[in-house]
Amino acid sequence: MTSPFEQRLENELARRREEGLWRELRVCPPCRVNLSSNDYLQLRRHPKVQEGARRAVEEFGAGSGASPLLSGFLPCHDRLLKQLLKWKQKPFGLLFNSGFMANQAVMKHLPGPRDLVLADRLVHHSIIQALMQGRAKFKRYNHLDLSQLEELLAANRKDYETLFVVTESVFSMDGDYPDLRRLADMKSRIPFVWILDEAHGTGVFGPSGGGLAEETGVLPQVDIVVGTLGKALASMGAYVLTSSAKVVDYLVNYAGEFIYSTFLSPGAAGAAAAAVDLLRNASGERGCLRLAARRFRQRLTGSGWATNAFDSQILPVIIGDIGKTLSLKNTLLERGFLVGAVRPPTVPAGTSRLRISLHSGVTDEHFDELLAVLNRWKNR
Repeated sequence: MTSPFEQRLENELARRREEGLWRELRVCPPCRVNLSSNDYLQLRRHPKVQEGARRAVEEFGAGSGASPLLSGFLPCHDRLLKQLLKWKQKPFGLLFNSGFMANQAVMKHLPGPRDLVLADRLVHHSIIQALMQGRAKFKRYNHLDLSQLEELLAANRKDYETLFVVTESVFSMDGDYPDLRRLADMKSRIPFVWILDEAHGTGVFGPSGGGLAEETGVLPQVDIVVGTLGKALASMGAYVLTSSAKVVDYLVNYAGEFIYSTFLSPGAAGAAAAAVDLLRNASGERGCLRLAARRFRQRLTGSGWATNAFDSQILPVIIGDIGKTLSLKNTLLERGFLVGAVRPPTVPAGTSRLRISLHSGVTDEHFDELLAVLNRWKNR
């Protein structure tokens, strides 16, 4: 007999199926071209990255063995953190086991009960979930609408002890981004604590791959930079970097996401450290990837596909209908292209889309074939 607990779960799962929003865990299917990964410069299999992981495992073991405040913070972690601080031009920082945990720690614990957080409406789920669990009030401004943000800053500046602004640099589902220079100018006129998630900007933007804040010259104005090791850095884990020693001390003392979890594996730290060195010297690869993305965006638009005009490696192809989005995804997979089909609640209702995540290994022949498959599906 089904228990009330299991019946409730089944009812809610049935609703997901009916809405076309059913998810299930599957082993990654075989494909010729993976356009759903965030390994933007194809470093996961780079010999130096793999060697970095091997050396760290040989020296420190397969796992860290403990939480960071006991004995889990090892010399390989310390070396990686110092690399990141130098690269991102910040004096203080911490490593975390995942980007989700890093955002949770920052957004849940740093804003206080007399503070207000202003967040872009499309920031990552980890940020919104943390704000809902945190102590501060928060408001969400319309996506990339810095005029509305400025109005909210002006209207609330006298009512709260501290204002926070949190946004992603490059947004993960659309590949679009805010005007960071305008944000820096706003900060000079109406002070706020600026938290920037550079997960998808790191490695692809900036002269050294430091991210969109580096590319736009505003990195000194950003108070807290969050980023992951699992995208362009080809490993796993995350970092929080800041200009304030007090921010790090506070997280070390209050953030359970850091305190109570066995720390990042040495292999992940070693791989990420090797990837940092490679990324800092990959300006040519970055330029080629950005150019290829621009050209393919133009081809998509010319063929009548709905996308956007931003200059990034993430190309959304807006379909709208959930069933059609899944159908196109499956058609592409049959031809060897693995592309993410993104549906609500990850994206707003009515905006289901393919998320084409380009990387440095995509060739001109791949682009030609990909567009041909898309156009045949549309015109069938």
